[in-house]
Amino acid sequence: MPQKAVTDDLTGLLHGVGLRVTAQRLAVLLALETRRHADADEIFEAVRPTLPGTSVQAVYGVLGALHTAGLVRRIEPAGSTARYERRIDDNHHHLVCERCNRVEDVDCVVGAAPCLTPSNTSGFEIHSAEITFWGLCSECQHFRG
Repeated sequence: MPQKAVTDDLTGLLHGVGLRVTAQRLAVLLALETRRHADADEIFEAVRPTLPGTSVQAVYGVLGALHTAGLVRRIEPAGSTARYERRIDDNHHHLVCERCNRVEDVDCVVGAAPCLTPSNTSGFEIHSAEITFWGLCSECQHFRG
């Protein structure tokens, strides 16, 4: 999709959730279009060339607002920094490499959201389940030792 069309779509998303369209918000969303599971530092490095006056703290602020508005998903694998993604329209899970911290999406294990049914809900109404599979990615498997 051409850059203008993507920007127009993202502008519509921001308006749709009641957020003001700013250069920083658009830049962060654009960065997440091509960088799955990016952390704030990676996003900062991606937006810095087009927004040289921005800061890591500003990126964190934008990510927080986008997460609160439901436009990005924050995942927090144990022992890793928070990562952000645009895939928000389903209840998928993640594979995490224990060596290089690579993160990949994996569709639900069984059936539709929330994928798993707890043995006891303790009165909770369940909306989603978050599963993280840990192991070694194909590249790191070659370097066992």
